[in-house]
Amino acid sequence: MGRDRTGWRPAWPGPPPPAPRERTVTPFEIFFDVVFVFALTRIMALIGREPTPVSMAQGLLLLVLLWFAWSSYAWLGNQTRADVGPVRAGFLVAMAALLVAALAMPAAWTSGPGLDGPLLVASAYVLLRAVHLVLYHWAGASVPGLRARIRFFAAVSVVGWVPLLLGALLSGTPHAVLWVVAFVIEIGGQRLSYAWRGAWPLRSASHFTERHGLVLIIALGESLSAAGVGAGAAVTAPPVLGMALVGLAASVCLWWLYFAHAAPMGARALAEAAGERRDRAAADAYSQTHLLLITGVVYLAVGIEQVLAHVTRAHHGDRAAEPNLNWPAAAALYGGAALYLAGRLLFRRFTGQPVRRDQVVVAVSAVLLLPLGRALPPAAALGVLTVLLLAGVLVERLGGVRAERPVGMRRGAGPAGRR
Repeated sequence: MGRDRTGWRPAWPGPPPPAPRERTVTPFEIFFDVVFVFALTRIMALIGREPTPVSMAQGLLLLVLLWFAWSSYAWLGNQTRADVGPVRAGFLVAMAALLVAALAMPAAWTSGPGLDGPLLVASAYVLLRAVHLVLYHWAGASVPGLRARIRFFAAVSVVGWVPLLLGALLSGTPHAVLWVVAFVIEIGGQRLSYAWRGAWPLRSASHFTERHGLVLIIALGESLSAAGVGAGAAVTAPPVLGMALVGLAASVCLWWLYFAHAAPMGARALAEAAGERRDRAAADAYSQTHLLLITGVVYLAVGIEQVLAHVTRAHHGDRAAEPNLNWPAAAALYGGAALYLAGRLLFRRFTGQPVRRDQVVVAVSAVLLLPLGRALPPAAALGVLTVLLLAGVLVERLGGVRAERPVGMRRGAGPAGRR
């Protein structure tokens, strides 16, 4: 920071130059994403402590708010380098806020010893969002109309922060109601901003698609670690170890179903689109739809953790253990898979890839099999779900995923159509 020509007032540094259009994700951004995924594991801990419809809904609300905060930083890092100068300093502040929110996440709905959990989460979230808005407004000077969009979105966001902070000061039903109101304002405001002002401009398609793929693969890996908590010290017992490997097989299926064909074809479609069409595709296929993928991973991890916990108790001869998963745990297991599969189909649709009937059948089957998963022993419930996911992989291979250009994104493709 220097002085202006009068020599009296400080002159703030000018906005950073736009990032290169063709680039890869930086290690610093991956570091930021690891902290975000740690926050997801803390949400898993909140839900998995005692899965109930209430805890699952509470975890979902926190997950959605965190996702849209992370997504906002993904757009910012796409516009300008995240690992240089004041932007890096801002990202570090945001990382600290994200870590505080993550650590307090299991206490987000209750007050206990020490600092107030709900107030910590709310304050850290507000700081996280405020830093993003300030940085994005500063970095968006070179993009026509971007600052006006950010100011509009910031005004809506500030309105949503009021019930978020007020709710943190209350308890019980008022706390929950005010946080739901904050959730509706935050998410609804973003959709309103997109509808009125348009999606945020995408600078680098390659960076954006890689960033979302990396955060998903990190989430898949960390979900296995979190699910392993259910095994405790009995992880080396043959029944528990066998179920852990079945859970790994389920996660590998999720990885294959996205990364083998859908992800590279989606990346190519986004790279070939242009103008507002590309901006909208990035918002719909990545910022919005990947929320379903991440939520599916989180819920599935909670379900696997519950299965391992049941198998562990059975191995130790705990006669007080329930013979089956309860409804929330079964819903997490099968519902998580269904959300992931549904998100993948929406991703294919938004990126112009064909969506076949057999793919839809596999996704719907995950929901239809939920009562069976509730009735079966936990190990069998996980086994049935893994067989279904393996069938989904087989359907993809036998269906011969076509290596054709995505049908919905051809218009404006090619170098001449790019911005």
